[in-house]
This record gives sequence, C-alpha cells and structure tokens, in this order.
Amino acid sequence: MDITIIYPSYFRIFECRSGRWFIKNLETFVATSTINHEDINTLYGVTEGQVVIELFRINGGKSGYYLANIRDKKYYYCVDHGGVKKKLLELGIGRVDPLENTHG
Repeated sequence: MDITIIYPSYFRIFECRSGRWFIKNLETFVATSTINHEDINTLYGVTEGQVVIELFRINGGKSGYYLANIRDKKYYYCVDHGGVKKKLLELGIGRVDPLENTHG
C-alpha cells in the first residue's frame, strides 16, 4: 500500500527499527524558493543527530515513527504511517482525503 503524506518542509519523519534510526525520504511537492530544504542545520540550526537525541528522549527509542517539527523543536511519537497522518491532522496540517473513507 502506497501512503502519501504531504507536510511542511520544517517537519521530518523518522522511523526507529531495532534501535536504528532512519529519516524517511523527503520529496519536494511544491518549491516556493531555491533553498535546499534537506539542509536542516543551515535552515534551523540543528543536526539530524540532535533531532534523533530529542526523539529518543520522548519514547526511549521505541520502534515506530517519529514526527519532528524542527522549526519549533516539537517532537511526536506515532506507531505507524497512519499515526503520522493523524498527528499532522491534529496539528492542523492537511485534510482527510474524501475518497479514503468511502464505502462502495
């Protein structure tokens, strides 16, 4: 199943599996400038390693998905992709796909 999640560039999605951390691929959907949105150190003054330390602190490195708002330094734990989408919706980002919950 392919899951597309659209979110602002100051968010990053990480996955922790068996104590190893992976940053999920970031693909630009709409670019409003020529800024390299992958260089979080230049943009937000934080490295990926520093973000992982903060993510580890919120849930002890439990396997699952982690959502990092690197602009505002806020971090969230999600069990799966669906949890990431749900958390973004709770934060006022995105909307429910009207075709996602149809019964035919």
